Amino acid sequence: MLVAARRVKYAIGLERKETEKMRLGIVSDVHCQAHALDRALAAMGPIDRLICLGDAINQFAFCNETVCRLRAHDAIVVLGNHEEAFFAGPQRGSIDRPLADWLASRPHRIVTDFDGVRTLIVHSTPWPSDHAYVSAGHRDFHRFASPDFDLVLYGHTHQPVVERLGGTLVVNPGSTGEGRPVPDGFVRSCAVFDTAAREATVIDLD
Repeated sequence: MLVAARRVKYAIGLERKETEKMRLGIVSDVHCQAHALDRALAAMGPIDRLICLGDAINQFAFCNETVCRLRAHDAIVVLGNHEEAFFAGPQRGSIDRPLADWLASRPHRIVTDFDGVRTLIVHSTPWPSDHAYVSAGHRDFHRFASPDFDLVLYGHTHQPVVERLGGTLVVNPGSTGEGRPVPDGFVRSCAVFDTAAREATVIDLD
């Protein structure tokens, strides 16, 4: 049985500036769990843009429902290691070809600006790492800091992160589809970034 989403504000983010308010809904590692994506969309409330940080599908399975929802929301999507593996191998099952073509055409890296917030969007790391799992305690975590970006969004690890490294706020929403391990199971999550308040909130879905 689903429980009410729990909002966990991990950190106040960047210095506030005068800007139009924009709420970014952030999901990652959905792994074909369309119902979990629906749960995240409901928990986040009204958002201006939806961002998916990769691994929307599984390396051996495509999910028409998940990708259809992302496309319907005009989501900003980057490819993860599971998309790379899936599209490199034999594709079996009932696959909506236009949806698969749409997902396959997404980039691995996006540089953009949200109301003056210079943003980098990747799945695993901004540097070549063969999709290393770099959480907040990892020796290479400091490499997410960049004078070129105010906000760096990444997924892959299934571990939520909201950390400020110098002038860069680093945000990982955790895994929306499979969750992070806890003593009594797994906790799925997503995140919201508010460009006016310049803060990130992780939302636990379980």
